[in-house]
Amino acid sequence: MGIPAHIARLRAAVGHDLILLPSVSVLPIDRAGRLLLVRHAGHHDGWAVLGGAVEFGESPAQAAVRETREEIGVEIRPLRLLDALDALGGPDYEVSYPNGDRAAYVTCVYEAEIISGLPEPADGELSEVAWFHPGQLPDLELNQFARALLAATGHL
Repeated sequence: MGIPAHIARLRAAVGHDLILLPSVSVLPIDRAGRLLLVRHAGHHDGWAVLGGAVEFGESPAQAAVRETREEIGVEIRPLRLLDALDALGGPDYEVSYPNGDRAAYVTCVYEAEIISGLPEPADGELSEVAWFHPGQLPDLELNQFARALLAATGHL
């Protein structure tokens, strides 16, 4: 999916400057305890977590379900909000996009289970999806956002 209309209007006013956005991150976990990670198309900075901006009129949990459906074509059930640290944010959660846009995310993190569908890149934003056992994560090439998030939530 493209940029939401409200963010496009904001970008028209501020250009590529850093903006603060509320977001969700989704960590699908299967019955074997593996975690699903993704690679973004056009980015070569490592494996990432699913997620995106919360849109007007939706709760973070609704955004988690929507973003997962849009990005990997599956339905999820959010199992729990990882609230040990509440929302995550700060320099490790700043992203620079290939078009020059910069965003600082404050993210709510949900563990989830896939209840229908097979995960695969669905909307052109992703190039790859894969499952990883917890023991694989420390040596995996992760982007800065994913590494900080997985460390903060106890997955690394």
